[in-house]
This record gives sequence, C-alpha cells and structure tokens, in this order.
Amino acid sequence: MKEALLRRLVADRQHHRPVGLVTDLASGQQLLLHPDDATGDLKLAPEALEQARRRLKADRSGLLDVPGRQLFLQATMPAPRLILVGAVHISQALAPMAALAGYSVTVVDPRRSFATDARFPDVTLTSDWPDEALERLAPDVRTAVVTLTHDPKLDDAALTVALKSPAFYIGSLGSKKTHGARLNRLTRAGFNETDLARIHGPVGLSINAMSPAEIAVAILGQITQVRRAGAKGPVGGEAPASEHAA
Repeated sequence: MKEALLRRLVADRQHHRPVGLVTDLASGQQLLLHPDDATGDLKLAPEALEQARRRLKADRSGLLDVPGRQLFLQATMPAPRLILVGAVHISQALAPMAALAGYSVTVVDPRRSFATDARFPDVTLTSDWPDEALERLAPDVRTAVVTLTHDPKLDDAALTVALKSPAFYIGSLGSKKTHGARLNRLTRAGFNETDLARIHGPVGLSINAMSPAEIAVAILGQITQVRRAGAKGPVGGEAPASEHAA
C-alpha cells in the first residue's frame, strides 16, 4: 500500500470516518473508498464502484461480485451512536442494552445528581446543556437521538439540534398529549411538518411496555427497525411504548 494511502486510511479510522479499502488480489492495486470519493491506483467501473459503496454502507467486507476479477473490500464503519438526553431510569436500562447491540452510548444531562458514574457505569456522560452537547457531538447518519427528561427546557433544546442534523432516528418520551404540545412548541420555533415527522413520539414500538426496562426494549426495537429498514420517518408498528407517561 502506498504511504499516502496508508496515512489517510489510518486517519480515517482514528477519526471514525467510513472508509473501505478495495484490493485487486491479482495485481495488488488498491483503492481507498469513501461515501463521496475514491483515491488510489485501482480503477473500477461505475457498477463495481457502486457495489463497493453499497457494501461499505452495509459494513460488509468480502469479495465483490465482479466477473473476471478478484476484488476484496475491507469495510471500516464507525460504530453507530446513541445519544440519550436524560439520565433517567429508562436510560439506565437502555444504555447497556444499546451497548450490547453495538452502539457507542452517550448520556447527556446537566443535572449532575442524575448523571453519575454510579448510576451509569462504563457509559460516556456529559453534563453540558443538551443543545451544547449535541452541537459538539454532531449527530450523523449513524446516530440515534432519544430525549427522555420530560422537561421541555432540556428535551426541546436537544431536539432543536437533532432536527437540523442527519441523525437516522429521533425519538422523544411522552404521551400523545405531551407530544402534541412538543410539536406545537417546535412549530413556533420554525420547524415544518416534514421536520417534525422525523420525531418518533410517543417513542418506542407498541408492545404495551410499562416498566423502564420494557420501555427501553421498545425504544431499542424501534431504533433497530428504522436503522435496518433505512426509513427516514415514522414506520409501521410505531407508537406509544411511553404513552402511559404524561
């Protein structure tokens, strides 16, 4: 591998950027593949390049299906992220579940008596105000954001940033009445119907969840459903794991 290519590959991995390395096993030529560009001495036809990008997006390493050539893609995608706003009981259950599912979890709560290492062992915590924390964390297409505080000052601040980001999932705890009031506030803040349709509220799949742990299961299930379906908005089967919460 050429030195410049290697340096960029190492930098991409260090900065958690999606990157794939395509190698022609016969010639040794290589191509460094990103979602929006490609660099290297290996030339690929548009169809092969598109196939490689699809496999990179799916985080699937392996041989490409290109007749007459042996092309191997080594895909490196950053771990999906889950940002939980509110160090509450549901978060205590959801954080370890999400970690087991492969997510890098961050809990945001400026109330330091809630966001403690004792309550959230092995979880990244930040006591920044939610909008400041999300601006710094910069949600991307592999990020889910869930607000759970039930305090509009905290939840709305986070949603304002999340709705301006490409986060693949945005969810918010509360009953239908609470969610309706939330949508009214966000409308007054300048968001339109298309923006607000991205919010899954009441959050979670409809499985009659009651306890914090059950609601956590419903939320993670819905995040998984949206992520794997590639949906950008509400999908079938959603609603009110949290509807009992006023």
